[in-house]
Amino acid sequence: MESWVDGQPAGAVPLKDRGLAYGDGLFETIAVKAGQPVLLDRHLQRLGEGCRRLAIVADQPLIRSELLAYAAALGDGVLKLILTRGDSQRGYGISAGAPPRRILQGSPPATYPPEHAASGIRLFACTTRLSEQPLFAGLKHLNRLEQVFARAEWQGADHAEGLMLDMSGRVIEGVFSNLFLVCDGVLLTADLKRCGVAGVMRAEVLAQAQALGIPTRVADISLEQLQQADEVFVCNSVYGIWPVRGCAAMSWSVGPLTRKLQGIVRALLDI
Repeated sequence: MESWVDGQPAGAVPLKDRGLAYGDGLFETIAVKAGQPVLLDRHLQRLGEGCRRLAIVADQPLIRSELLAYAAALGDGVLKLILTRGDSQRGYGISAGAPPRRILQGSPPATYPPEHAASGIRLFACTTRLSEQPLFAGLKHLNRLEQVFARAEWQGADHAEGLMLDMSGRVIEGVFSNLFLVCDGVLLTADLKRCGVAGVMRAEVLAQAQALGIPTRVADISLEQLQQADEVFVCNSVYGIWPVRGCAAMSWSVGPLTRKLQGIVRALLDI
């Protein structure tokens, strides 16, 4: 499907765009089913928080209406919204009054081997570490070189995702997903106050677990805690939940809590 730039069909952006020059912007990757963006309110909530923290003045109602129109035209697939700060002259300084740029791209539905969800995956232990920068922690900003380098560390089908730590050795997330542990009946995920992406599906999984009365905890996670976990899974807003069977010398069984949450998420995503 043809891309849109600022609401119009387009195949290019101006060379002065700050997203191209500096990664100055945000993005959302949204599953679309039967013309409807899935978990749209959560995506827009995160986008709004990103705009607030990066001081990007965006027209949120306009973004919503364009997303809905584009999703309706796409039908089924994956929609990517890129919001940049817009154009500027040479240099890091921000041009006052420059309007943000809205870019919408559509792709066919994502396809993954069914066994990823059915029997689980192995994580590759990435050596690329996440920098600790609380100012941008949690945001889905356009600066993704760490993920690019981490994803380049493995090839082939033995590993479906990578495990990323921060500079202090704390367990944070996957390369393109968030990580959850089940420890003595408690659902645990990493605190993202220093780095990492606060995933839309991460928020949904926490909310669904709390609604079921499952104890949840957001905290720092060590490699030792990961190794001792009863269950491990990764999630994102496109594929849902994949159980994790192993990483390096560590291994886990696919457990009942992972299966329960996986079923709930599968219904949400209609996969």
